[in-house]
Amino acid sequence: MSPEAVRTAYERVCAEVGSDVTVVAATKYVSVEDMAVLAAAGVAVVGENRAQDLERKHAVYGDAFRWHFIGHLQSNKVKLVNGICELVHSLGSESAASRLTVPALVEVNLSGETSKSGVPPEEIGELLRAYGDVRGLMTMPPPAGDPEASRPFFRRLRELAAEHRLDELSMGTSQDYRVAAEEGATLVRVGSVLYGQ
Repeated sequence: MSPEAVRTAYERVCAEVGSDVTVVAATKYVSVEDMAVLAAAGVAVVGENRAQDLERKHAVYGDAFRWHFIGHLQSNKVKLVNGICELVHSLGSESAASRLTVPALVEVNLSGETSKSGVPPEEIGELLRAYGDVRGLMTMPPPAGDPEASRPFFRRLRELAAEHRLDELSMGTSQDYRVAAEEGATLVRVGSVLYGQ
């Protein structure tokens, strides 16, 4: 993983989704050491899945990046996330909402898969009442070989955001970010397309 290769991939994704979409580099599988490659490549926003990894990486790189939290948010990790992140993509419980102090997106489980976190669509309103700084919605569609299979989920998330008068949509990963951007994503979370498999 070289800074030049990551920069080329990052700039290509940014160009493909357009200037209105924030490209969040998902760093779940990026080591603390390799975060330096992202900084050298000019990556602006990173998204971390685990609070303890967020803490370790932030301790080394500080404001080299804008930090987002994109993993399952446990109530006991909220204080740590509050101190580092500018946005949480994965608000999914009132207990986490009661401790949160930074802007958030409500994670919505549109597929009904029990293995996925997030709230069902009918519970979005409850979290909006529980937390005043919700900016939008996030979802993860079921894994699919064809990016087009994700389109109905992205379209549904956009409709739900409009119903609740929310502007931000975090949807789309390395395999389907182009479709997500076409359906109105304002943030895409990409990893392997930047770093290789």
